Amino acid sequence: MEDMYVIIAIGLGAIFLIWFLFYFIPVGLWFTALVSGVRVSLLQLVLMRWRKVPPSLIVNSMIAATKAGIKLERDDLEAHFLAGGRVQQVINALISADKANMDLSFKTATAIDLAGRDVFQAVQMSVNPKVIDTKKVAAVAKDGIQLIALARVTVRANIKQLVGGAGEETILARVGEGIVSSIGSADSHKSVLENPDSISKVVLKKGLDSGTAFEILSIDIADIDIGKNIGAVLQMDQANADKNIAQAKAEERRAMAVASEQEMRAKAQEARANVIQAEAMIPQAIAEAFRAGNLGIMDYYKFQNIQADTRMRESISETPSSPVTKQGIKGEGNK
Repeated sequence: MEDMYVIIAIGLGAIFLIWFLFYFIPVGLWFTALVSGVRVSLLQLVLMRWRKVPPSLIVNSMIAATKAGIKLERDDLEAHFLAGGRVQQVINALISADKANMDLSFKTATAIDLAGRDVFQAVQMSVNPKVIDTKKVAAVAKDGIQLIALARVTVRANIKQLVGGAGEETILARVGEGIVSSIGSADSHKSVLENPDSISKVVLKKGLDSGTAFEILSIDIADIDIGKNIGAVLQMDQANADKNIAQAKAEERRAMAVASEQEMRAKAQEARANVIQAEAMIPQAIAEAFRAGNLGIMDYYKFQNIQADTRMRESISETPSSPVTKQGIKGEGNK
């Protein structure tokens, strides 16, 4: 009975040992590489395990590249994987570029991949150009009419500029700027509506794809609409501003006139006060004349008679039946 347990334990140990050996020594993977024309030793496959590099990824990538006629070194693939690259994407990109007769080296492909761009998608975009729709761009022609344009930009990936080149946002911003500049330089919005392709021609001449990861193939105006009459709005705003300024100046002049009137009234009151003060000094002057002997009793009576005559004439002139009185009343009303 004990011998049976020993035999079972030995069998299980042998199975575990075989699994362990085949895990660290992938004989099946080595044989697959061998029949596929890829030279890789069992020792290198074991060392890949210790370096934490999946041997199946490296071997299958080398097999795919070899079948496509591309010669790659195992160390290069391992180095790219350890650097954080996507080995399968690079292999797919190299195969696609080779089939499309594109000049793409392994070094360039790995640099693009490590830069964070999808190198396989870039190769596909280089073969099949991509259409990018811009946002609605509003611009104003010289006649003051606003135009709202929508453009479609056909771009192709520039493999040589993918590392360090600007992306789609830069392309869209430059195209929008070119559309605004082209519409703004037009004398009339009608000419733009008649020949919208003139915008595309002007924008394409500017070389907007310089320094970017793309090559602009064409710029097509998909839609163009008429917006507001910006010129008229600006003129109305200017007219309102001028009106407000004129009203402010008129109000300033009115306030100055009111202040001047108040000042003249104050001066008139001051003059009346001076007259009253002067009249108050007449009795003192008469008394002084009496004391000095310059004025006699008869002279004083004559002065009193003159004053009485003056008051009588004034009272007669103030009667309603007198024409002079009416004129005097009108004159006072006018005052």
